[in-house]
Amino acid sequence: QVQLVESGGGLVQAGGSLRLSCAASGSRFSINVLGWYRQAPGKQREMVATITNGGTTNYADSVKGRFTISRDNVKNTVYLQMNGLKPEDTAVYYCLAVIIQGYWGQGTQVTVSS
Repeated sequence: QVQLVESGGGLVQAGGSLRLSCAASGSRFSINVLGWYRQAPGKQREMVATITNGGTTNYADSVKGRFTISRDNVKNTVYLQMNGLKPEDTAVYYCLAVIIQGYWGQGTQVTVSS
């Protein structure tokens, strides 16, 4: 059973930084893609950033230049460094791991005050 445990969310003022972590366990296979998605109240879940096991990254236009995704393949952990946070970044952030199928973490709240 694949499990994803997220950490690092919290409350921060606009312009501040947070670093999210997501540790995956329980997979017998390598993780192809790791990513972060977010869902704000009343909105659909949207992709924030993804990274392949080869290191190819993809970012939503709204976070380019502010957020950086990285991964440690030995630890099966993905990180999201968020700088220059804005109130519109407020959302529950979910970790995604794509192996043979997709697995989601439980989510971590990020709140950015103006």
